[in-house]
Amino acid sequence: MARYVSFRDFDWLLLLFVFIICGLGVYEIHSATEHTKFAGAHIKQLYWIAGGIAVMFAVSLLNYHTLLEQVHWMYIAALGSLMIVLIFGQRYLGAKRWVKLPMGVHFQPSEWVKLILILAVAKYFVDLSQRELSWSDFAKAGGIVLIPMAMVLKQPDLGTALTYLPVAVMGLFLGGLRWKQAAIVIILGGLMMPLAFYKVLKPYQRDRLISFMEPEADSQGTGYQVIQSKIAVGSGGIWGSQGGSQTHLSFLPIPQTDFIFAAFSEEHGFVGALGLLLLYFIVLMRLTQNAQTAPDRAGTFIVMGVVAVLSFHILVNVGMVVGFMPVTGIPLPLMSYGGSSVLFIFMALGLVMNVRMRRFVN
Repeated sequence: MARYVSFRDFDWLLLLFVFIICGLGVYEIHSATEHTKFAGAHIKQLYWIAGGIAVMFAVSLLNYHTLLEQVHWMYIAALGSLMIVLIFGQRYLGAKRWVKLPMGVHFQPSEWVKLILILAVAKYFVDLSQRELSWSDFAKAGGIVLIPMAMVLKQPDLGTALTYLPVAVMGLFLGGLRWKQAAIVIILGGLMMPLAFYKVLKPYQRDRLISFMEPEADSQGTGYQVIQSKIAVGSGGIWGSQGGSQTHLSFLPIPQTDFIFAAFSEEHGFVGALGLLLLYFIVLMRLTQNAQTAPDRAGTFIVMGVVAVLSFHILVNVGMVVGFMPVTGIPLPLMSYGGSSVLFIFMALGLVMNVRMRRFVN
């Protein structure tokens, strides 16, 4: 099989748009942190991007069918890594999300777990022979995702935990979910939301969910980030604000991470923000096209799993910045500063290229 696989079959056009977004991200991180204690973060981001590119090429060489055959061991390792975080993880801002590695590197296992879930869900549905799902199939598929999701919620990390849901939703949709099943689950989910709100979420997480609807009620507390973010986006106008006062005068807290879209919108205006969203749209369309040309059902499930996660990240992050979504700590793919997120994105792209390179293999 190896002789039919070539890097010429890479989606180089997709990579071009990915690199453009990465370049914009590095530029904005540099601009947003230039005169702060985070100055130089863009250099670290470049290192993470370089490492991510190397990982992407390495993952693309591994036959995804071999990965699917070994995914049960990978799933066990994923649960083990999340358990290590709960026991030995480094606490930062009240949450245990990172494991400290040599040379001062902090690794966030919950990011790479998304990749394992994409493979695990793909393997589960590919092994099902029937077109329509039974309730037991539905429950098993949900369990694959809900177990690690519960462990991440325990850290607590609501934002990352929520990014696991699109993997399950996409798998169920492609796996033959019936509309009656979907309607019942949505109704039950709606009825259980009040219970989850008061019993599962931490007090500060509940405050965030409430404050996004009326941030002015606590303008110096939970609503502060949302208010400053909306001011930053609005002050950018059509073409952007050269001064970038919200960002450069530190009214917008830690703009290089979750609120980098607000910083970018302030400096580049509506036109710049729309251009960035267009780049993301092109990336998602290219990924969807790769799913359509996948050599088998497993490849389609893998690529569409990646599409689901990236779409969710973009939708929630941008919605959060403009006040349409609660603040949940979900980064903007390839733009926000952070090594774990960058590595996950490139590993996911490596899986997509893996599928694409084998579309002509019998």
